[in-house]
Amino acid sequence: MTCRELTEFLADYIEGELPEPRKLVFEQHLAACPDCRLYLDSYRRTVEAAKAAYATDDDAIPQGVPPALVQAVLEARRRA
Repeated sequence: MTCRELTEFLADYIEGELPEPRKLVFEQHLAACPDCRLYLDSYRRTVEAAKAAYATDDDAIPQGVPPALVQAVLEARRRA
């Protein structure tokens, strides 16, 4: 697995939905690649921060946020 290929599977890996054979290859690459470990850590922190930023529907949306971005976040939250 290349670094580029690893990025295609990050979401499935974090959600625990990566099939076992692919997960094994993914984790072998992580063990050998410090850059991808850093990238995975950064990705996880970004996902956690995004979820925490909009933890409830009652949170006020800051002024200046484009409506399309608000809609995209709301749709992503519905799918999660």
